[in-house]
Parts: sequence; C-alpha cells; structure tokens
Amino acid sequence: MMISSVANKTAAAAYARTQSGASLADQASSIDDSAGTDSGTSFGDALQSAIQGAVQNGKDTEAKAAAGLNGQGNLTDIVTSISQAQIVLQTASTVRDRVIQSYQDVMRMTI
Repeated sequence: MMISSVANKTAAAAYARTQSGASLADQASSIDDSAGTDSGTSFGDALQSAIQGAVQNGKDTEAKAAAGLNGQGNLTDIVTSISQAQIVLQTASTVRDRVIQSYQDVMRMTI
C-alpha cells in the first residue's frame, strides 16, 4: 500500500503542530489548509529537530530509569517512558532504512 505525497505532508504538518504545542482547535482547522503547501522549514531543519527530540527522549528515559533503580521513580512513568523510547528507536530505524533504500534506488537509476 503506497501513501500519497499529500498524505505524507499532511501527516508531517499535523505531527509538527502537535510537537509545537498548538491547541487542538488550531490543529483541526489547519489540517485541510496544510495539504499541498510548504511549511517553510527545510528537510534538514526537520531532521535535526527530530534527532534532537529522539536524543532528549533517550536522556529523559535514562533519568527516569535511574530514578526507578534508586527507588524514587513512579513505575507507570518509567514504563511509559521506556515504551516511548522504544517507539522513537523503531521510528528512527525505519527512517534510516527508508533513506538507505531510497539512496540505493537512486544509485541504480540509469542516466
């Protein structure tokens, strides 16, 4: 099943709005408006932001796990944090695999 480019842009814009802390009303009203428009950020900026978020998530998870080992953490917060870190790692691995696959596809193209 192939997802269209417009759907990818819409999903990326919606994710960016949730990360920026926009209200639900603002998010819902601008989902239709964002289809097919540029958000003004470059791919490099978006990638750097995603990497920084993943690193920060990992640091937060490590801190919560260390607090749990010392008997100071909330078990629910620790498990939730570890699950989020696992999802972030799976997402990063999937993106990496897709980038490598795309690079290989471009290298196989005939000129």
